[in-house]
Amino acid sequence: MKQLTKAEEEIMQVLWQLKKANVKHIIDELPEPKPAYNTVSTIVRILESKGFVDYEKQGKGHVYFPVVKKQDYSNQTINTLVDNYFQGSFKSMVSFFVKKNDINLKDLEAVLKEINKKE
Repeated sequence: MKQLTKAEEEIMQVLWQLKKANVKHIIDELPEPKPAYNTVSTIVRILESKGFVDYEKQGKGHVYFPVVKKQDYSNQTINTLVDNYFQGSFKSMVSFFVKKNDINLKDLEAVLKEINKKE
């Protein structure tokens, strides 16, 4: 799976949230200052060429929808982060975030409880 640019990821976040949208609806969900219609249209076509988005014809336009699930992309992105910055060690990554973000013991215990629920 290919990595997305910041702009591509921003558009994907909107599509994951809306499930289906035309370019105008995507723009409506983006923060100010709103990008130009042509800019968003170009990014959506790039996402289509990367295999992240597909479309259905609707009248004269297109309605776009995500092909890649948000969870699948998130998993791949986290794995890449761990591999590239923490030598493949999730333990090192968690340790880094605990130290750098001043996570207290109560918060860490809450995270561990969530992990244990899923097992």
